[in-house]
Amino acid sequence: MSDYLIKRLIGALPVLFGVSVVIFFLMQMIPGDITAALLGPMATEVAKAQLRHALGLDQPILVQYVKWLGLVLSGDFGMSIATSLPVSHLVLPKFGNTVILATASLLLSLIVGFGIGAFAAARAGSTFDRATMSITLVFGSIPPYWLGLVLVMIFALTLRWLPTTGMYDVIDPGGVRDVLRHLVLPTIATAAAPAAIITRMVRTSMAEILAQDFVRVARAKGIPRRVILWRHVLRNALPPIATITGLQLGYLLGGAVFTEVVFAWPGLGYQLTSSIVARDFPVVQAAVLLIALIFVVVNLAVDMLNAVIDPRIRVS
Repeated sequence: MSDYLIKRLIGALPVLFGVSVVIFFLMQMIPGDITAALLGPMATEVAKAQLRHALGLDQPILVQYVKWLGLVLSGDFGMSIATSLPVSHLVLPKFGNTVILATASLLLSLIVGFGIGAFAAARAGSTFDRATMSITLVFGSIPPYWLGLVLVMIFALTLRWLPTTGMYDVIDPGGVRDVLRHLVLPTIATAAAPAAIITRMVRTSMAEILAQDFVRVARAKGIPRRVILWRHVLRNALPPIATITGLQLGYLLGGAVFTEVVFAWPGLGYQLTSSIVARDFPVVQAAVLLIALIFVVVNLAVDMLNAVIDPRIRVS
């Protein structure tokens, strides 16, 4: 197992290095002068040159990248251009808020996905199964920002049951209960697509296992259907389900950008969009690099889980 883990860790390093190269050079290719955006249209050329020198933008691009990468490897993501605060002080708290939203969304996705998916698999070919697959196809294709706007219109503006934006009530914060109320709509909007994907994967994987000979033998022995479904079928169907669930978790932790923007949820995705608008390159680079790291770590964890479930994977 340790050899497999080391192999996967070594394979992840080129991915992170490639992401760092791509995001750094893409930010450099954005048209426009960052100094003009920061200083305003009335800034003089002397002031622009001084700011460019202070930010190190007058150095060769390769030199800028090497210096930036060296700082990142030492845990220093630099200073925010827009706020003059350390980038880590901006990104890490926002990441914690994204974890709250992602965890709630993942739990909802798993409950819906495993519950409905297993029920549909046990009744493959039935009306419920066909209706479930059609509904999940729709919800899996709905953009989260569109669903978020619909939820706001129905439950916030029309029924006035739930708040629309933010994480707390600005006037009268109510602690955990207040956070939960603000969490409901973003969670539903964020979890809809992952729940649909997990439902389809659970249904497909379990239906395939249910059609195998050992399941028919178990039924012939009189083993209860519920025991067969959850103890034998689900265990053999877990590897592809774990893989697709891990991908959805990486998506959620990486920042459901559109959902956070619609609901003004103060997470990593909301911070990323705000920094892009403000042309705050250090924050954008740090946020994207953190998102890439999350995907790599989650995929590594899923690979290790699959290796535990199916030892044959370690040999491949």
